Amino acid sequence: MKVRLKIEKRGATLFEGVYDVGEAESFGNACADAWTQIRTDRLEKATSVGALMEMRDQNVLDELQGAEITIRKAL
Repeated sequence: MKVRLKIEKRGATLFEGVYDVGEAESFGNACADAWTQIRTDRLEKATSVGALMEMRDQNVLDELQGAEITIRKAL
């Protein structure tokens, strides 16, 4: 089944993607992809080497704390 995975925090979309999920492994892969994309986006927004090094030390969990994760059937 195709599903839309969306992660929002304080009204801002942190991640959105459509995945083919049929069992635990494919669902886990979708979540892992979301995690990787959020981390990559954070690192790409670094404006200096110092900011990049500071972001590398922060955990994605810090950004996800308080976020809302929704999963809906994709059309």
